[in-house]
Formats: sequence, structure tokens, C-alpha cells
Amino acid sequence: MSSSSRRVALVTGSNKGIGYAIVRGLCKQFDGDVILTARTESNGQDAIKRLNGEGLHPKFHQLDITDKASIDRIGQFLKSTYGGLDILVNNAGISYKAAATTPFKEQAEVTLATNFWGTLNACNTLFPLLRPHARVVNVSSMVSQFTAKKCSKELQNKFTDPDLTMANVEQLMTEFVSSAKDGSFRQKGWPESAYGASKVGVTLMSFVQQKQLNSESREDIIVNACCPGYVDTDLTSHKGTKTIDEGADTPLYLAMLPPNTNSPKGNFVSERKIGTLL
Repeated sequence: MSSSSRRVALVTGSNKGIGYAIVRGLCKQFDGDVILTARTESNGQDAIKRLNGEGLHPKFHQLDITDKASIDRIGQFLKSTYGGLDILVNNAGISYKAAATTPFKEQAEVTLATNFWGTLNACNTLFPLLRPHARVVNVSSMVSQFTAKKCSKELQNKFTDPDLTMANVEQLMTEFVSSAKDGSFRQKGWPESAYGASKVGVTLMSFVQQKQLNSESREDIIVNACCPGYVDTDLTSHKGTKTIDEGADTPLYLAMLPPNTNSPKGNFVSERKIGTLL
């Protein structure tokens, strides 16, 4: 099989934690190349070495989703090497610790830049490469549900609007950051959770992306958002109760959905079950 027709899976932010476990699972389950990504070459190569030690052989490519040039490079690489993309797991994300002393306005801007805008920019570049039957998994969080429930009724109505567009979602996220910066976020109906707001954005983004793909001619492309659960990773300061492999279970299930699956499709999924944002 020539490499251009070879199937390929890409996992963002996958040199450690849940992303690393997703790569490990895909290496065992997916019939094609699996690309592990990290912001730095050294972190990525260290992760590759560890997986090689288990007899697994993912490939490495640098990717920083906050850097448009980095996203463009991986897009060009996928296009020239594989001619497309079959699985995209958007796992890269950051979270400030509860004890962080960074001002909330800065936490909001930095968190949204990675978790929402970085993910959206990666999607905007990589979605044109998705082949028929491709699967996209946007790693969100139950925190998106907790946060949405604390938002004002007015915001909740926007979240659940059946005619929600990507422009609407982008506007909501822009307004959250600007209200965090000027201190009016509570008046505007947002709780004090930059991570939560960013993951509301990721969940809503997923719903809209599926609607957009449904109107296209490419066949059977499925996007879902998911919560991996409370996992023992750097992000949770190792307080999580799940192992990284347990956390990878739902993302892997969604990445490997068989051809012509009707459900879950454009949903928020936790413990392999469909849930709702509100």
C-alpha cells in the first residue's frame, strides 16, 4: 500500500497523560499510522521511545496548536504524505491549578487561546483533509456541564439554540474573555472558571461541526465531544481516580466507531454514554 493511501490517525497533545494513552490504544486497534504530537521535539521523542519499549511504533510530528505555522506544517505533512486524515483526536489542552495566583483575566485569555481557539484553528486546517468515514474526537470535560449549569439562563438559551453557528460559538468565547478582562463576567452570566468556559466552547464547537459536516458531500464523517473522566494526570495534579488508560477508553471508543454509525454522532459522550451539556 502506498503511503498516500495509507490510513492515518493524529492525536494532539499526546506526549503524556490521556493523549499518550490514546496513542497507545490506537497503535493496538487502528489499522494505519498513528502520529503522536508534542510542542517540543524532545518531549515527543521521549514519548515515542517509551512506546517503542512496549513494542508500539507511532510516528512523531511537532505540533503546537497555539502556533498557526505549526498547524499549517502538520497539515501540509499529512496532505503530502497521506493525502488525507482518518482519525483526529483533539486532546491538547491546559488548565490552571486551583491554587494559581495568575489573575483571572489572564487565565481566561491563555486558557481559551489553547483549549478553544487552538483546537478550532487545528480543526479549520485539518478538516478539509478528513476522508469519508473519518472520526473526530474533541476531548472536552464534565466541567463543561458543571460550568454551563452555573451560567445565566440567557447564556444557556444561546448554548441550546438549535440554530447555533460557529460564528455564535466564537462570539460567546470572545465575549467571555473580554468580560473576564474587564471584570464583568459575573454580570454577563459566566462563573469564574476559565477551563470550564473553554470546554463549553469545545463541546458547542463539536455540535456545530457535525451539523456542518452533515450538509457536505463527504460521507460518514463523525465528530463527538467527550469527557474522559477524572484522570490521574499532571492536569489534575494527579488527584484523578482513573488511570490514563481508563481515561482513554471513551475517546478510543469514539475514534474507532465503525463505518456508517448513526449514534453517537455530534454528541457529548461520557463513559461511552451520550449526555447533554445542560
